[in-house]
Amino acid sequence: MHAFIYKSLRKAETYVYLVARDDFARLPPPLRAQLGTLVFVLEVTLTPERKLAREDVAVVRRNLATQGFHLQFPPTQLDPLPDA
Repeated sequence: MHAFIYKSLRKAETYVYLVARDDFARLPPPLRAQLGTLVFVLEVTLTPERKLAREDVAVVRRNLATQGFHLQFPPTQLDPLPDA
């Protein structure tokens, strides 16, 4: 399965995986508006064996197959000064 990955210029560290290049029509309009401009970053083949840095490849493949896109959010940041 191929995926086309785009970076949101409005939302830091937010990426959209699409099943077809430049097929932004698959994104719900409110989501598309929130993401702002999307810039192409990478084309990748997603096999079950492939490792992704921040995502579970099985989840990405399932989302691409069922809805045509997958959204990758930035990692959550832990409070550097937790309550003692």
